[in-house]
Amino acid sequence: MKRFIECLVPDSFCNFKCSYCYVQQQNRKSTKRAKLEYSPSYIASALSPKRLGGISYINITGLGETLIQKEVVDIVHELLKVGHFVNITTNGTLSKRFDELVDFDRDLLKHLNISFSCHIVELKKKGMENVFFNNIKKIKKAGCSFVLQINLVDEYLPYWDEYRKRALLEVDALPQVALTRKETRLGYEILTNGSVEDYVQKGREMESPLFEFTLRNFNKKQKKFCYAGDWSATLNLYSGEMTSCYGQGVHQNIYENIDAPIVFKPLGCCCSDYCVNSSHFLSLGVIPQERTPSYASLRNRESASWYSTEMRDFLSTKLQDENQRLKNERLYTLFIPYMRIAKKLFRRLYLCYNRIL
Repeated sequence: MKRFIECLVPDSFCNFKCSYCYVQQQNRKSTKRAKLEYSPSYIASALSPKRLGGISYINITGLGETLIQKEVVDIVHELLKVGHFVNITTNGTLSKRFDELVDFDRDLLKHLNISFSCHIVELKKKGMENVFFNNIKKIKKAGCSFVLQINLVDEYLPYWDEYRKRALLEVDALPQVALTRKETRLGYEILTNGSVEDYVQKGREMESPLFEFTLRNFNKKQKKFCYAGDWSATLNLYSGEMTSCYGQGVHQNIYENIDAPIVFKPLGCCCSDYCVNSSHFLSLGVIPQERTPSYASLRNRESASWYSTEMRDFLSTKLQDENQRLKNERLYTLFIPYMRIAKKLFRRLYLCYNRIL
């Protein structure tokens, strides 16, 4: 794995209305549909292995439901054809899209992973529980990898035991659990009206490595050298706007001239409160000094073979296996606390400047 690219589909339209959705929490829901101005083949050329430096892991997720727009399926197809491994995060209910995906060449499907987010209450409201699990079985039969994931929120607790048993019945293993957060003026908190202790105890009933990892890294400031921006990046899949990590670091548009090289430069110092997507970035090794389980071990249920052999082997590697670390990394690390303060100060001054204008 040469690089990890986190791709956002900037369309907040969704067929579900989950109360804990980060987009709804931040009031970013919009009925305005995002417009794709580039062809899927052009996007794949912009993200070619030659341009990225090698075969990479491309994660595609939406502000709303990722597979709402048909173009996403075509983009995934083109990315697979050039050799990348691809993940799609979805609520798993758009059966037509899965029919389109499983129609790909079987060799390509070995490089495709589907992260099925199980939104229990919405599935029950819409009577789509069977549709959801049938789509998982459909892609597994076709040779894709998958992970079944549930966000732990209070409204799911009445159905927790029911879905524990159903997951064992339908996919031969317990689901992985995602910690759910809320943003306050003081920072981030676990989203629950009960005690944190009870929340953690409930999450652990699913025996989820993913839950333990995200819990351990929740609100933990990263003080070591980060290679986000070099080994990884975040990308608006429709516009081509790329940054090192969620708005930090180098800003560039990689679609405007696909013959020009992409600027890869390590962030080094992170000024975020914590790594909000640690289960991706940290597990893949953007901070090599931080010892972490592999991406595959956090998601795959080995006993149930959720991952294909190719996917398991690929996602068991670390980014540092294919990339060089800087010689002065340790020296640079000594200045990270001061750089973090300087970056936060600059950001505040920039926001004040924009308000004045």
